[in-house]
Amino acid sequence: MQSVARQAGLGQLARAAATAVPNNLAAPAVLPSAVAAPIVVQAPVNPLTSYSMSKLLPGNASQMRVSSGVGVTTHVRSLHNDMTVPDFSYYRRSAQKDASAKNSDSVESRNTFTYVMSGVLALGGAYSGKVLINDFISSMAPAQDVLAMAQIEIKLADIPEGKNMVFKWRGKPLMVRHRTPEEIEIEQGVDPATLRDPQSDTERVKDPEWLVILGVCTHLGCVPIANAGEFGGYYCPCHGSHYDACGRIRKGPAPLNLEVPIHEYPEEGLLIVG
Repeated sequence: MQSVARQAGLGQLARAAATAVPNNLAAPAVLPSAVAAPIVVQAPVNPLTSYSMSKLLPGNASQMRVSSGVGVTTHVRSLHNDMTVPDFSYYRRSAQKDASAKNSDSVESRNTFTYVMSGVLALGGAYSGKVLINDFISSMAPAQDVLAMAQIEIKLADIPEGKNMVFKWRGKPLMVRHRTPEEIEIEQGVDPATLRDPQSDTERVKDPEWLVILGVCTHLGCVPIANAGEFGGYYCPCHGSHYDACGRIRKGPAPLNLEVPIHEYPEEGLLIVG
């Protein structure tokens, strides 16, 4: 079809001829021959290709770059040679603006600037690291409500002599005993070598008149009863552990004495535990 359309465009199919056709009814007539029409030759059609289209673009041939082919998109790229290099002299050091100057003449000033900038960056990095580490360590610190329960203040005047009072401290029963002179004398006379967990009375109390212990049995964690047992101290009814008035194990399955927490007497009549 493309060849037929091309021949039709060139005018080669526009000629016509006439001839006589005989039949049986009449004698053939002689027709005058038709004068041949002049042949009109049209100008060939120039197909549109990437090369022909590139001729229509502005610019010289030396500035045109065309890539074409099967399955390749045509790109036309013009080369510009009128671009200027930007001027960065505003950002350059004054000692480096002269192209004929020697590099060794300004080495001291350039090194000073480098050292100052390095020191500033190092100082900023150290400060940032300090802040980051402090925030990280602070995140692992206990909360304010936990710190509020870390210590407890007890007025000793509220505990009568010979009695034991129980307080809640860090989720554990805290027992404070106001010992009588007889109890103090008995507990100080016990030989530590005869005990299962050897401790003297002076090792467990800071003030002989006051005994501060945690009411948690060292056997299975039960809460012993105060002013009970065979030794007049503490008795655990769960498994029959007996403690004396100093909180030392004297009989039963418990292996250790009752724990003595950290405590102090900042002033007379005041006890701080924790």
